[in-house]
Amino acid sequence: MGKGDKKTRRGKIILGSYGVRRPRKKNDKPEAKPVKTILLKEPKDKKPVKEKKESKETAPVKEVIEVKEVKEVKEIKEVKEAKPAVKSKEIKSVKEKTEVKAAKPAKEKKEPKEVKESKPKKEKKS
Repeated sequence: MGKGDKKTRRGKIILGSYGVRRPRKKNDKPEAKPVKTILLKEPKDKKPVKEKKESKETAPVKEVIEVKEVKEVKEIKEVKEAKPAVKSKEIKSVKEKTEVKAAKPAKEKKEPKEVKESKPKKEKKS
């Protein structure tokens, strides 16, 4: 008996149906409708619309086309010959290190701390 069972309450909730097992709730209270008061609204006095001033007719604009003088292109001078490539510097050979570092001295071992003697356990009195 579970969610898919049509006869059980849980099954009816899942399926969204009603029946003997899950009756609908009755409304005991009558619906209270709010009373609307209708007020007559008086239309507000509208201001008269201002008349638009007629604009003067504009004279057609004459298009003026300006001609700009183009500067003369200068001729390119002869290209100078490139300088010879810079000689690379001589590479110095790396000297091998002959010095050997001295080995580090071994650490001295510390003596362990002395162990304190534990107190004897108390005997229970019977």
